[in-house]
Amino acid sequence: MTRHRRIRTALLAALLVILGLQALPAAGQPRQPQEQAAAQVLTWTAGDDITKYNSAPTTAVAGAATIVFENSTATGNTTGMPHTLTFVTNDPEFNSDVQLNILANPGDDQGGRHTAEVTLTPGRYFYHCTIPGHGQMQGILVVTEGGGEDTTPPETAARVTGAQNAQGEYVGSASVGISATDDGGSGVDGIQYAVGDAGDWLPYTAPVVVDQVGSHKIRYRALDKAGNASAEKSVEFTVVAPPSDDTTPPDTSATVSGEQNADGTYVDMATVTVSASDTGSGVNTIEYAVDSGAWQPYTAPVMVHQLGTHTVRYRATDKAGNVAAERSVQFTVVAAAPQDTTPPTTGVSVDGTRNSDGAYVGKAEVTVSATDEGGSGVDRIEYSLDSGPYIAYSIPVVVDRAGPHTVAYRAIDKSGNTSAARTVSFTVVAGGGVPAPDCPEYDERSTVIVGTVDSGVPNRVTDNRCRINELIEDEKEWTSHALFLKHVRTVLDTLLKEGVVDQREDNAIQKAARQSGIGRPGQTEGYRTILDGSAESFAKWQQVGGGSFAPNPDGSITSGTTKAGLGMLWYPQRKYADFSLRLQWRDDAPGTGNANSGVFVRFPWVHDHPEESRPEWVAIKYGHEVQVLDRPDGDMYKTGSVYGFDRVGLAGAGVTRKGTWNDYEIRVVDQHYSVYRNGVLINEFDNIGGQEFTPPRADDPGTDGRRFASGYLGLQVHGTTDVISYRDIRIKEL
Repeated sequence: MTRHRRIRTALLAALLVILGLQALPAAGQPRQPQEQAAAQVLTWTAGDDITKYNSAPTTAVAGAATIVFENSTATGNTTGMPHTLTFVTNDPEFNSDVQLNILANPGDDQGGRHTAEVTLTPGRYFYHCTIPGHGQMQGILVVTEGGGEDTTPPETAARVTGAQNAQGEYVGSASVGISATDDGGSGVDGIQYAVGDAGDWLPYTAPVVVDQVGSHKIRYRALDKAGNASAEKSVEFTVVAPPSDDTTPPDTSATVSGEQNADGTYVDMATVTVSASDTGSGVNTIEYAVDSGAWQPYTAPVMVHQLGTHTVRYRATDKAGNVAAERSVQFTVVAAAPQDTTPPTTGVSVDGTRNSDGAYVGKAEVTVSATDEGGSGVDRIEYSLDSGPYIAYSIPVVVDRAGPHTVAYRAIDKSGNTSAARTVSFTVVAGGGVPAPDCPEYDERSTVIVGTVDSGVPNRVTDNRCRINELIEDEKEWTSHALFLKHVRTVLDTLLKEGVVDQREDNAIQKAARQSGIGRPGQTEGYRTILDGSAESFAKWQQVGGGSFAPNPDGSITSGTTKAGLGMLWYPQRKYADFSLRLQWRDDAPGTGNANSGVFVRFPWVHDHPEESRPEWVAIKYGHEVQVLDRPDGDMYKTGSVYGFDRVGLAGAGVTRKGTWNDYEIRVVDQHYSVYRNGVLINEFDNIGGQEFTPPRADDPGTDGRRFASGYLGLQVHGTTDVISYRDIRIKEL
């Protein structure tokens, strides 16, 4: 019938061509040129809905086709939502020969309407939208051979084979082979089978072997590529055990698993797993029963949700018909306790001796407490010192490093609820008999800066009371970059282990150290150590005037310990013009006072000078003194000042605890002076014509207010009470 209809349609079309007429297109379809009349157009549309396409074809004929995908305002898209039309090519259940992935939205350059030319082959194509959340926008396109739609389902047959006894029962096992053919044209797409009346449909790939003793039913069906399913059929048969002298029943066991509380009961659910083994004829079936319920076939672990005390009975039968004695397991299921969603409550107190400004003298002791009203109880308390990573709190935290500090704290309960972090801030000042930390250098910058590279990591106090940057020792002269990096790695390994830094901060400081280039020739070239703590380098310096400096076993030198008076230790080996001078100094004045000293630069040759009777004044009058004085009273020129010309107050330079090493860099280019203390620029001074001492000095030589463009270097000593130490003096000519 269908074939005759196609013939009549073709004859009518031919007649129209002969008469010079043309068939009209269907309503709503555009006219197509005559040469394209045979081409098929398959159209998908989409709109605002993300659960399905607005329209989609279900069938097509093999051969050339134009795919149209439109997702536009005309098809109902009012939100601009993009959709895709994608053909799946990695599923063996479907054809994979068409690569198609069209993204369309009303705002694209096609207005949401896209076309693609493809060639379809018989079979099924699976398509869907690949945008996440559009998982239900999918479907199947069935393609048949040209010449008509396949509406005929496949034919199926099944055959049971195996050794049979006189009653027709299969001895030991039976094998079910299933076959299918399709006369509709599209071809068989797949065969399925199911065991028993309630079993799930499974793909058939090989004969189904049944070796369980008893009566069985296998259902089967087939599908063709046009989507036609055959009527369900079935075969029934019985399997019996082969003759055997096995009289021993199977061995059985069972285990109970699940979440248990402290008294051993199971929370919300218990799972019972049964196993059986048989060395004779083999296990045929396992059965179980819950409480007084009926016996049921055991095929998977049994999950018991009902609250209360339960008994699960179990047994097994082998293929010779031997039944194991019934056994059982008992357990109790209880409801889970109400979930704790309330975080702990935290508190803090800071104790110690406080001065009139409220600062803690010598040290502060921080005590953190926590309680939990949610029911699960406090699991742990954590704290963070000065933006450090959180670490476990067990005893009060003692903070004895002078300066401002912030302690953050939080608590976690046994249900995992974490309280919001809270903070307490305070200041510790020197005193109370707490000795200063023995740090390699002094550096209170807010972040860890290696050379000139800022790591961004807070420069926090470590367990030995030194700050991180002080342990890095980037101001020290390193003979190679590799040696410096090894030192940094050693320091960070300790800090990581102690919890002072976390892995991210460790990586950031390592990166800064690599980028700093410290120890490379290009970074240290030109810096020459002129005082390194050795007897040879100290011998190259000369003491003039009063006072004295003496070397120490640690490589430093200290003033005012053996001779009173004002004087200078100077370096007569050579003159310097533009330079960068780096050194470290430490205030070691006895009692509560502060040492007064300074670094002389660019003064003329001391001997044979008109001022030789007081040689220290050669440096004062004809050079410049960069002051070292953290004393709040006394001389108006404090640390970082260019003595007599440019004053810096203690607020500008900052004050460090006595006994603490400070880094000093004095950079002089032409007549511009820059002074850095612990890496921070604290003074800049331009020595211009007409400047005089402030207040004026009658003995100022003037020289038009300008000092010399080059000269010698020296260290000032005031007397036995102004005790100061210097070390690691290096100079680089610019």
